[in-house]
Amino acid sequence: MSFETIITDISDGIMTLTLNRPEMLNAFNHTMMAEMIAALDEADENDDVRAVIVTGAGRGFCAGADLSSGGSTFDADARSDRSSGLQRDGGGILTLRIFDLKKPIIAAVNGPAVGIGVTMTLPMDIRIAADNAKFGFVFARRGIVPEACSSYFLPRVVGISQALDWCYSGKVFPAEEALAGGLVKSLHPADELLDAARAIATEISANTSAVSVTLIRQMMWRMLGADHPMEAHKIDSRGIYHRGRSDDAKEGVNAFLEKRPAEFPGRVSTDLPDYYPWWEERKFS
Repeated sequence: MSFETIITDISDGIMTLTLNRPEMLNAFNHTMMAEMIAALDEADENDDVRAVIVTGAGRGFCAGADLSSGGSTFDADARSDRSSGLQRDGGGILTLRIFDLKKPIIAAVNGPAVGIGVTMTLPMDIRIAADNAKFGFVFARRGIVPEACSSYFLPRVVGISQALDWCYSGKVFPAEEALAGGLVKSLHPADELLDAARAIATEISANTSAVSVTLIRQMMWRMLGADHPMEAHKIDSRGIYHRGRSDDAKEGVNAFLEKRPAEFPGRVSTDLPDYYPWWEERKFS
């Protein structure tokens, strides 16, 4: 697919999605939102894609919303290029799509990640950063509030106290603070960042069942909102039953016993169990 604001590349089972407005530090706009969603749709539909990496072109990851409209940037009623009245937040539309993704997704934060530039990474599964990256939940300093469902995701990623500290102050903070606060998993020299992200993605793609990883991703994220461990027990039980009968399970055990790499036959496009997506129902069967 051809895009204006992003670049996608698929190799060795990994889709690399690069935000590509380097002259504006990859500032986020409606076109970028739509193109990122289209690329994620492609990743979900393509069984050859086992993992997704998101990074930025040039020296920035994403500097936040495109502020070229000046003071009316966030005022839908004052913008000629937007519908007036209450409407859905574009960042939230993107992060909800990421939340529903069937493939593991890794943020490789190569530079400044501010506003939507950092909140878009929160529903991603693993975040790593260049050691010179910077982060900022700057909404209170712009007279607005956090968006992109970050009031849901951020406290779950870093805890409520750290989330409020960063959002109350709106400060821009260095990569070391992001690491200490649990926002990112690890820091790397900028020229080694993508290699580190690809190593994580390759570990997944080369050694695991694609169907199992899809189920694990949704099991973990969905259980963050469960009100009792019985909800996890119910979905665990369904998963063990259905996956236990699968060719993937047979291959996984046989490969272990025979001391050889597994070659899992299951495909996400055709072999997800019939109870998926279970969160769209309200009963156990």
